[in-house]
Amino acid sequence: MKQNFARALCLTFVLLSLVGVGSLFADENTVNLESVVIQNFDDPAKEPWFLLGSKFSTAGFPKISYVKSWPISLYGTNSEGKDLRVLGVATLFDRKEYNWVDLVPGTKTGEGNDVKYAPKELPLPGRVKMLDMWVWSGNYDYYLEAFVRDYKGIVHIIPMGDLNFVGWKNLRINIPDNVPQSKKYLPKRESLDLVKFRIWTRPTESVALMTSDPAATDLDRSVKFYIDNIKVLTDTFETLFDGDNLQRPDVLKEAWGSGEKK
Repeated sequence: MKQNFARALCLTFVLLSLVGVGSLFADENTVNLESVVIQNFDDPAKEPWFLLGSKFSTAGFPKISYVKSWPISLYGTNSEGKDLRVLGVATLFDRKEYNWVDLVPGTKTGEGNDVKYAPKELPLPGRVKMLDMWVWSGNYDYYLEAFVRDYKGIVHIIPMGDLNFVGWKNLRINIPDNVPQSKKYLPKRESLDLVKFRIWTRPTESVALMTSDPAATDLDRSVKFYIDNIKVLTDTFETLFDGDNLQRPDVLKEAWGSGEKK
């Protein structure tokens, strides 16, 4: 009888210790996953992007356009009549090769022949778990990469997948664990920045549409892709602690000023 009581008492202590360990680490394992749209291209003036092509790009290419269209799988028939747009990319190259086109977020100044673009990386909130976007393709054997920069300034290339499909497709990829999004010291969380996307051709794939129309222009012959609704699935949870307000930018600015020498 005493032996059974001793065993039950030991089991109770084991269970209590496990519960204690679970509560100790539960806070570190807490996540608050949110889906956040980074870019949807519905406002071209507010969301300017520009293109850069590799050395075998045909003169005048690549070309960019904000097209009035949308993935039906995402927006349905758009019964509300919203002005939905997607980013259109027209590529054309003089020869088959590992050619590429960069899709770069940026800022725009000037108009017409005086227009100038400058790259502007897009901050990705929280600790990003997944990068997600919609792409339209004409079944060309090309592939897509995303470039993200970590807090150390290192750019990581993340393969988004092949583009050999027809019509709209949702592409999504997990952010690898070796891409740092936090550090040991406060503030611990360090967000990523989206630098650009790159579309690659494969050297065995056509780089222009074949047509028998003698009046076809280079734009008619170009290979086109469309991009929409870039978003992230991200963890926005932050553990609170005694004195956590002392790492807030507004508190630091009030306490220490701008940091400039006087």
